[in-house]
Amino acid sequence: MDRLIYTAMTGAKHILEQQATTSHNLANATTTGFRAQVDQFRAVQVQGAILPTRAFVVDSTTGSDFRAGAIQHTGRELDVAVQGDGWIAVRAADGSEAYTRNGSLKMDENGLLQTRDGLTVMGDGGALSIPPGRNLAVARDGTISLVPDGSEATGLTSVGRLKLVNPPAAELMRGDDGLFRLQGGTPASADPNVMLVSGALESSNVNVVDEMVNMISLARQFEMQIKLLQHAESNDGKATQLLSLS
Repeated sequence: MDRLIYTAMTGAKHILEQQATTSHNLANATTTGFRAQVDQFRAVQVQGAILPTRAFVVDSTTGSDFRAGAIQHTGRELDVAVQGDGWIAVRAADGSEAYTRNGSLKMDENGLLQTRDGLTVMGDGGALSIPPGRNLAVARDGTISLVPDGSEATGLTSVGRLKLVNPPAAELMRGDDGLFRLQGGTPASADPNVMLVSGALESSNVNVVDEMVNMISLARQFEMQIKLLQHAESNDGKATQLLSLS
């Protein structure tokens, strides 16, 4: 009987954790470049000489859905969307290099290129600083060009290039800040094959309908685990009564 209690108890606990993941995905259904989180169940044996047949239900390592979201054109010159596979390199709050698909960029008062969240955007040679100018444009390969102030409008001048990377998805992990990093902590190399769409943003890849269906399914699974615990309690009571009669 205690085998049933182990399974039902831990199953109910981790179903609640999966509900939290589903709620997090739904909350980010409109977040630019968001990648949905994925959870899976697995069974783990209880360690101990007298408990070799007992097993816990645990939540496996949380993964991510790396499918691309829809590209929405905005017409804004500092909006860029990664086309296909790839990432934009930024400097995270802790100083490490991290990667995002959110290409809504801006310039601070000193001309430093940043994301909307205030993270510094990395170029091939470090942080990108954009001089004053006009007709700013971002090419498909991430090259940033403009006409500098005080110069003749005869053509655009290249002022830097976004660092675009494309490490294997299996080597990426999501941080608590929502950014992705390589598991080893080392910076990824720039990939010249990553292409951008200028004047556009990538939407979240969360499918709201699928997440709502998953939430309902998890709620029913949780009810089933609770009923199993109730049946185990009922069986325990009946077994106690039979033993007392004997």
